[in-house]
Amino acid sequence: MSHINKIQFLTKEHWSLLLLADPSKEMVDKYIQKSHIYEIVDRNLLVGIIVLMEISNEEIEIKNIAIDPAFQGNGYGKSLIHFGIRESKKLGYSKISICTGNSSTHQLALYKNCGFRISTISRDFFIQNYEEEIWENGIQCKDLIKLEQIIG
Repeated sequence: MSHINKIQFLTKEHWSLLLLADPSKEMVDKYIQKSHIYEIVDRNLLVGIIVLMEISNEEIEIKNIAIDPAFQGNGYGKSLIHFGIRESKKLGYSKISICTGNSSTHQLALYKNCGFRISTISRDFFIQNYEEEIWENGIQCKDLIKLEQIIG
């Protein structure tokens, strides 16, 4: 049985998960201190993490979400996203957003299945903001895709 906990301090294992979703520690450091962080645990094993950060009084963003590769494909990501939506409603936000790269085809499908819709595309974001090239699914990650959902 899995459960989701708010966390105050990041362990080495948490950082490993965060860097799966965002390979730049410098980028993660920019938002992690201003965020709500939750972990999903199953049978005392850390399975995944989600990070929520306020963008405005109305909007909160899922800044990072990652599931340990050994546990992917079992619904944990969807559970964390639905938790993030519920938690954001409780915190009084009316909109939730999430950003991903153009090469993240599985994530895009998941987010759309959870009710998110594409709102903007920032061309060449990853080329301009990351020192190393990012490749995923045989596609170079160049553009940032922002998806949104009205929740209240």
